[in-house]
Amino acid sequence: MSYLEATNTLYKEAALTPDVGLCCTTSPVWQFPGLSIPKIMQQMNYGCGSTVSAQDLVNDPRILYVGVGGGMELLQFAYFSRQAGGVTGVDSVPEMLEASRRNFEIAEQENDWFKSDFVKLVKGDALNLPIEDESIDVAAQNCLFNIFKMEDLRKAVSEMYRVLKPHGRLVMSDPVCEQPMNDTLRNNDRLRALCLSGSIPVKDYIKVLTDAGFGTIEIRARRSYRVLSPNHYPTDELVHIESIEIAAIKDPMPEDGPCVFTGKTAIYYGDKEYFDDNKGHVLLQNQPLAVCDKTAAALAKESDEIHISESTWHYNGGGCC
Repeated sequence: MSYLEATNTLYKEAALTPDVGLCCTTSPVWQFPGLSIPKIMQQMNYGCGSTVSAQDLVNDPRILYVGVGGGMELLQFAYFSRQAGGVTGVDSVPEMLEASRRNFEIAEQENDWFKSDFVKLVKGDALNLPIEDESIDVAAQNCLFNIFKMEDLRKAVSEMYRVLKPHGRLVMSDPVCEQPMNDTLRNNDRLRALCLSGSIPVKDYIKVLTDAGFGTIEIRARRSYRVLSPNHYPTDELVHIESIEIAAIKDPMPEDGPCVFTGKTAIYYGDKEYFDDNKGHVLLQNQPLAVCDKTAAALAKESDEIHISESTWHYNGGGCC
């Protein structure tokens, strides 16, 4: 049995018998005015964070969500795209698709505004999406891509890039891990399916995204998620796993490389009213400006009167690029 087959088996079981402890989200379940999320959807929320952000969801966007789970985030996305087929959910596990269909019937009873045809459910594979080129405004996945080994991860990200419109957004939540893992952990298909042993360092994840062509990367959140301890897992040392929320934007790739926002700011504290690097970055006296890592490094060389903060791993827009 391959690791992908092991994953499908695990989530088939989770569809037939909801497993509340399968993934424990480290973000709150976002509630919006007039939105009721059925209890069964919350129980089947097999993710490690959230991919739903109002700043991405304007003007009735066409949304793609890969790995439907119990349908909770599909329902949240539909809240912002109230049109037939406004949201497409793709999953390779028929039992999970059927569970979501049943859950949407409950959601329709609990929400006057919601109609099940707002969400189109499609059987498909993240490595070969049944979606047309450049047809999607916002694509999302939650705690799925970390299951893939590197070659398949690159395929999945490339597929998302293909289906997104220019300037479209891929919004993700995934576990990451900065520590090396031993081969026993890495090769354990069940631990990989449980979103644990497939976790890779943040910089490696970012490189996969930029190699696919995404010109702007935003790290929006980074939180503690799990530990793999020697008394419970086949490891000699404690392994700390975090979850991150990322938006990868299909902007043109700048000549000097991608803009990666990790929560750095620049503050000019010289004697003038402002500092202008003549490259599009104007820093007002003692006012922080969110900057990408590339711009932060350049500004640090430009002036010794600019304070550059460390990465906060939290970025909500409004930056330099």
